[in-house]
Amino acid sequence: MIATVGLLIALSTLFFAVFLNLMGVTDLLSLTLFVALFNVGQWLFAPHLINSMYQIQEIPQSQTRLNEMIENLSRKMGLNAPKLVMANIPIPNAFAYGSPISGSRVAVTSGLLRELQDEEVEAVLGHELGHIKNGDVQTMMFASVLPAIFYFISRSMMMSAYYGDPREKETRGAAPMLIGTASLAIHYVLTLLVLGLSRLREYYADQRSVSVVEDGGRKLSEALAKIASSSSKMRMFRQAPANLNSFKALFIEDPDTAERDEVSTTARRMSVTDEHLVREIASREVSLIDHIFELLSTHPNIVKRLRALQKLS
Repeated sequence: MIATVGLLIALSTLFFAVFLNLMGVTDLLSLTLFVALFNVGQWLFAPHLINSMYQIQEIPQSQTRLNEMIENLSRKMGLNAPKLVMANIPIPNAFAYGSPISGSRVAVTSGLLRELQDEEVEAVLGHELGHIKNGDVQTMMFASVLPAIFYFISRSMMMSAYYGDPREKETRGAAPMLIGTASLAIHYVLTLLVLGLSRLREYYADQRSVSVVEDGGRKLSEALAKIASSSSKMRMFRQAPANLNSFKALFIEDPDTAERDEVSTTARRMSVTDEHLVREIASREVSLIDHIFELLSTHPNIVKRLRALQKLS
């Protein structure tokens, strides 16, 4: 993971250097300050953006069972208990986020508390605390923003090339289109690296949860199966909010892949036990198409993930 993050930082610095050079900025100090301010700024600002987008609310102390869970699991992992909050999202999910100023937070969605049993919620909280223990929160919040920045640069430059002042086109030549095309290519390269990093960190966080939650393999398997099944159903009936994609790398399960991976079992969800649902999903064959789609996903294929949990159990 350290190597991947180092590669992301190196590539982003290189790409910014090329970009600023094309824009006429060649001073090394200016480049260094720009990259440093950008990285620190997005790192500190992202939690506030998440609070606004997902309508984050603090969970009152009266919710003793949830607060006791987070405190007990934090103690087992040797962590200071993060603030537990709720996101007003109907899809069952959870995520960890934060910054050095705002501190670490673990968010559970209203849908998660509605769909899952207490023991399954405990396993999900263990997974999110695993992300904090592994240092994934700051890593992924940093990494997730980089591809978006270069996509914005690409779009802006291409729009400028197509719709800019004709007199400016004569003086600047093909520079805007060149910068736009290069930025778009950089966007795709960084996106693939971030996706690979995101999938890897999910496996590590699953292992953390299993290590601190009693019978954690079974509980987390059932939680993930129910999350995937419920998310798939809500996606099919267009009951999911549109802004989930913005920070879905932070979630415990990708709502988009849930619709694709789990659609075959959705109709049967109400007629089987949680244990049968897990077995049904885990017994599916993982096709070549599934492997290809996984490369473009923030999360591991649900079948492979459940099988990995069964091995840990």
